[in-house]
Order: sequence, then C-alpha cells, then structure tokens
Amino acid sequence: MNIKELLSRYNAGQRDFRNITLIAANLRNVNLSGVNFSGADLRGVNLTNANLSYADLTNVRLQGANLTDTNLSAANLTGVDLNGIDMSKTYLSRAIFQPSKVAIQ
Repeated sequence: MNIKELLSRYNAGQRDFRNITLIAANLRNVNLSGVNFSGADLRGVNLTNANLSYADLTNVRLQGANLTDTNLSAANLTGVDLNGIDMSKTYLSRAIFQPSKVAIQ
C-alpha cells in the first residue's frame, strides 16, 4: 500500500492498518488520529508534526523514524523500541508504554 491509498482509505473511515509496511514514507503533517498500526513496519518514516493521538502502535517497528513534533497523546506504544528515535517536542500525554522498552534520549 502506498501513502496515497492509505490516506484515501483513512479519509473514507478505515482505521485498521495492522501489519502495514511503509518503510521511509513521508507522513509529515498528516492526521491519522485513532489509526491502528499495530505490528506495522514504519522504519525510517517521517512523522514530523503528524497527529497519531489515540493510535494503536503496539509492536510497531520505528527504527530511524522521525517523530519530531508528533502528537502521540493517548497512543499505545507497548512493545515499541524508541532508542535512537528523534522525539524532539513529541507530545506524549497519556501515552501507554512498556517501561522496559523505553529509553528516550
């Protein structure tokens, strides 16, 4: 699936995108609030200034992703390795983590 198709389906009301692969995609400034990306491969994705509030990001692969200014309020980040990910100014209010996996730098 490409970005255009993802956004088209999202805008049509679909929220379930489990196990999707979007390596190095540019999702800058997109609104994907409430999306289910559990198990997705989002390595190298640019999510700068994106809205992923209330998203299910359980076990998502985010190595090399850019989460600068991303809204992750109330997102589920259980099982996500955040080591080395740029999270400058990322909004994390009420986000759910598995503490042993989180090491924000």
